[in-house]
Amino acid sequence: MEVEKVFPNPFQPRREFDQQKLSSLADSIRQYGVLQPLVVTRVEKEKDNGGLVVTYELIAGERRLRASKLAGLEQVPVIIRSEEVSEGLKLELAIIENLQREDLNPIDRAKAFQRLIDEFHLKHIEIGRKIGKSREYVSNTVRLLTMPAEMIQAMLDGQILEGHTRPILMLRDNPDEQITLFKEIIYKKLSIADSEKIARRIAYDKVRKKELAIDPELVELEERLTESLGTRVQIERKSVGGKVIIDFFNNDDIKKIMDILQSNIQRNPNEALNNYEKNNQEFIEREKIDCINGRANNGEKSKESREDDADLYSLKDFSV
Repeated sequence: MEVEKVFPNPFQPRREFDQQKLSSLADSIRQYGVLQPLVVTRVEKEKDNGGLVVTYELIAGERRLRASKLAGLEQVPVIIRSEEVSEGLKLELAIIENLQREDLNPIDRAKAFQRLIDEFHLKHIEIGRKIGKSREYVSNTVRLLTMPAEMIQAMLDGQILEGHTRPILMLRDNPDEQITLFKEIIYKKLSIADSEKIARRIAYDKVRKKELAIDPELVELEERLTESLGTRVQIERKSVGGKVIIDFFNNDDIKKIMDILQSNIQRNPNEALNNYEKNNQEFIEREKIDCINGRANNGEKSKESREDDADLYSLKDFSV
């Protein structure tokens, strides 16, 4: 069939075509031809003078069509579907072809699913059955469209992976934390596993802060430490004492935290010492009392011990 008679599928979900890959495919087509026929449907349009114009609309094979044009081919092999193809079926077939070839990026896939939902009123489970995927797969893909525009663009640009979107979407109800995690993924090159750990920690902290509402001072201390050290800090109180958890990603982060702590001590050494003594005054006083009592007890014991030793080695206790 003549190339100029074949027109692209208006329901093609793909919006981006890699020009380098198209050039490589065109080189292959020049050498071997189009090995897999395009799938088209016949379209008849009435002319103004009453005649008919017959064209063919692609159902599957747009990459091959584009590459064939680049290769300079005048004709391409096609399979013509004789039965009438509905608009919904055109979109469905185009999605299936791209999914089978893994040519759709996650955002284009999500937009295609959304079209099936909006324009053809399909449910997530119905879409899943048609493409051989689970309902959860369809639902999670569609959720990608709820991310802010800059995050969607970052995925299209390859700055973040589809797996990174799960922890990002976990923080959908907390936009500030969501954008912070997004930037950390890009600038700190976080893995998917590390991103998920951070998202779970943030979600846990949100619940935990509600529980700590009765102790606002502790929450304030966490926020001050977080701001001072430049990383997330969590204070866990126990029945006696507690612990402070400081997040870090690499050795450089630890060095920065140590530098901050060291600089504070060097800047106010007397204040640091006074604070230490003040916070531990009770302990210090108790130790002093224990030491005094200890010396007194040791003195009495030494006197008794000397008397016992004298009796032990006295000749009166020996007989011949």
